[in-house]
Amino acid sequence: MTASSTVLPNDAFEQARERFVTHLSAERRLSGHTVEAYGRDIAQLGASVRRQSGQLLRPEEVTRIALRRFLGEVAKDATATTLARKVSAIRGFFRFLERREGLSDNPATLLVSPKLRRSLPQFLNQEMAAAVVDAPGNEPELREALRDRVALELLYGSGLRVNELAGANLTDFDLERGELRVRGKGRKERLVPLGSKTLMALDEYLAARRAAPSVTELAEQREALLLNRYGRRLSVRWIQQLVSRWGGQGAGRADLHPHALRHSCATHMLEAGADLRVIQEMLGHSSLQTTQRYTHVTLDQLVRVYDAAHPLAGPAPTTRAQVGPGVLADRPGRPKRELRPK
Repeated sequence: MTASSTVLPNDAFEQARERFVTHLSAERRLSGHTVEAYGRDIAQLGASVRRQSGQLLRPEEVTRIALRRFLGEVAKDATATTLARKVSAIRGFFRFLERREGLSDNPATLLVSPKLRRSLPQFLNQEMAAAVVDAPGNEPELREALRDRVALELLYGSGLRVNELAGANLTDFDLERGELRVRGKGRKERLVPLGSKTLMALDEYLAARRAAPSVTELAEQREALLLNRYGRRLSVRWIQQLVSRWGGQGAGRADLHPHALRHSCATHMLEAGADLRVIQEMLGHSSLQTTQRYTHVTLDQLVRVYDAAHPLAGPAPTTRAQVGPGVLADRPGRPKRELRPK
């Protein structure tokens, strides 16, 4: 049974859910995906409570027991990440009702999100990243290859998210200053720098685009940076496919995702000594904690280099002749670890 099929006439719960969704979109300016997911989670909660009680007309009728029962049902099949999102949606919904609409008893006050184990971001080493970005150069006469080179340069060189790249317009670029205005999550704008190679790739692509404009180019999309052969803005899915194509050709990684190039950008900047705050602002992270994930990656790289280079990090000596003064012969060797994510 779907949530929409259980909506009752004059359903105050559904009306409150709609106001909450509007609040998330118009006031908190969350991404469309987040707003849609939260709205779906609250609708699923309403459907669950209706099944439990037979009827639900007002949000204040939802009890703590009903919330726990709903989350217990969800936990049977959902991942910890999905469960945590649903808890966040429920807490946000009832907090909105408490602060904005005078809800006196918030049933979600004691809800606790499951503890999530954050995985290390996937990234390429510098040689592989360069090979992927340079791969379209093997077909310099094609406008699509020049376009794809620009896309790869911006994903890796400026750390753009794939949806930010898809939404980029020509008017967002200041080529003289070497800057791009990016509209990120929550409709927040930021400026990101453009490297010299990115600027060169842009010049070549725009020159080819002016020389051979698409006859089918749509007037309302002429300002889009990345266009397909039909003159339409490239979709997120299309960009994912071109990254997969050049990832396979350049580095043997047909499974490459645009976000891996963004992760690679941040990781390589940190390895080169960039400040975390600078990386945070460049990537558009709202929290420094998100950016700090990359410190774990570089620490793993440090340990790997230590294991390979430091005289005390290798396998334990097997004979007393190999043991220096003051060193125990039975010192256990450092276990070898595979630290770099694939």
